[in-house]
Amino acid sequence: MRRIGVFVCHCGFNIASTVDVEAVAKELQEHPQVALATDYKYMCSQPGQDMIQEAIVEHNLDGVIVAACSPAMHEPTFRKACASAGLNPYCCEIANIREQCSWVHQKEPERATQKAIETIRTMVAKTASDEELEPLATPIKRRALVIGGGLAGLSSALDIAEAGYPVVLVERNERLGGKVAQLSGVYLNFAGGEQLIQQRIEAARSHPRIEIHTGTELALLEGYVGNFQARLKAAGTGDDQAGPPIDIGAVVVATGYDLFSDRLLGEYGSGTYPDVINGLEFERLLADPAGLRRPSDGQEPQQVVFVQCVRSRDPERGMPYCSRICCMYVAKQARLYKQRVPNGQSYVFYIDIRSAGKGYEEFVQQAMEEDGVLYIRGRVAKVFPQGNKTVVWGVDTLSGELIEVAADLVVLATAAVPSEGAVELAQRLRIATDGHGFFSEAHPKLRPVESLTAGIYLAGAAQAPKDIPDTVAQASGAAAKVMTLFSQDELVQEPTVAYVIEDICSGCGICVPACPYEARSIDPWRQVAVVNPALCQFCGACVAACPNKASQIHNWTADQILSMLDALAL
Repeated sequence: MRRIGVFVCHCGFNIASTVDVEAVAKELQEHPQVALATDYKYMCSQPGQDMIQEAIVEHNLDGVIVAACSPAMHEPTFRKACASAGLNPYCCEIANIREQCSWVHQKEPERATQKAIETIRTMVAKTASDEELEPLATPIKRRALVIGGGLAGLSSALDIAEAGYPVVLVERNERLGGKVAQLSGVYLNFAGGEQLIQQRIEAARSHPRIEIHTGTELALLEGYVGNFQARLKAAGTGDDQAGPPIDIGAVVVATGYDLFSDRLLGEYGSGTYPDVINGLEFERLLADPAGLRRPSDGQEPQQVVFVQCVRSRDPERGMPYCSRICCMYVAKQARLYKQRVPNGQSYVFYIDIRSAGKGYEEFVQQAMEEDGVLYIRGRVAKVFPQGNKTVVWGVDTLSGELIEVAADLVVLATAAVPSEGAVELAQRLRIATDGHGFFSEAHPKLRPVESLTAGIYLAGAAQAPKDIPDTVAQASGAAAKVMTLFSQDELVQEPTVAYVIEDICSGCGICVPACPYEARSIDPWRQVAVVNPALCQFCGACVAACPNKASQIHNWTADQILSMLDALAL
């Protein structure tokens, strides 16, 4: 019989204000497998951890249950404390009596207290059968694959290479630089985008640890964190044209963004009227050394209308989100236009001005005050040609007046959308995308550069629309994650993974397609299921699928779960 210690946390008043923690500890002390039950105000504090460590030694405990908050909060903390006292950390369990008892039953203290007691009893039953496990160790292949040769990809590749690790940089276009290379200038200082990105392109091309493949796509990625194998192919060709496998330890996805299709902007005449263009097309006009000329007749435009939020913040016809970059690049373009055509007048139709960033609000104000840009709050209703002009109808929602501008050029700030092929790439990488097709981060606050697949990281606008400073920051963050991974001697993984009881495995193979992580296969010689523990994410899909119950998870076996149910029936 095991000697289990139960430590009930007050969590200040989070638990103790509803649950009678002293009564819980007293009740659990009577359990035959509990050698010690006590309570403390903050178990996660250093004195609380010291209490657990001292009790392990003094009472010769071989199992510990901390009744406190969610295991997502402090399970690693308590397991580390137990390991320091000589107890196998996987014999330490967490009973959640805060989120699942105290917080949800604040008006029922007696029932919350009873539920806390029963919750801990189930964990006692589970802990009694816990195995003493050891973390799994696998070697690491110290080479990174960076997908995307724009600003984010180049920044990540250079950071990783500068740390001493080889990088394979893949870009499906023939040229590096992405969207930044197409910019005539950047806010806030109007420095040329092409010159800005060229420095990084040259640094990457000349770096001895960066191997660049342009006109290339990822054909296949197999394996797991630290031990991937990638195959590349020429862009636009079939997967059967893939090259030899390349050993990879980590992947950075930096595929950038595209603009909302011009073909879907009928009311603005985009793609139909030559003098209605998008923001990137206007950048190329601004960069023309021969001067700013409109597409239709090569004349210098004297009046330019900018239309913001074209299919951004438009859940009915476009995208519900804000594209983040439009307000600032429109202000930049309007100011650059004034530099190119000093006598010209620019108008900006907007919904709201979102200029969140250091110096951004001041930049927009300078556009209005110093460059005379006329901002009109309201949407554009119609755009149509009239003679050699392009007429814009709109409304000023602040004054309620109808506005008509006979423009020489109309520039649409269209929504930023995921790059073409992003969803297909996500399927190849086995990572998630959001409802719009951008790659999903593991946690929006705490893990913003990680995907849900270990070893695959996100950088730049591939994850969501963002401007240059945020892109560079996230690219460096992704590179730092790669460097942290590569700095380890070996990869240590949780041992609570699936395993197979071979004596009762029939080799039916039902569990193989059930595994979303491709961690299972049938051994061709023994005809039983086998598990790749490095790929297993202990989701339990194989356990549910197995008709013989030969598939189990260490320390979450069927017997343990049934014993927990039995504890509730006592």
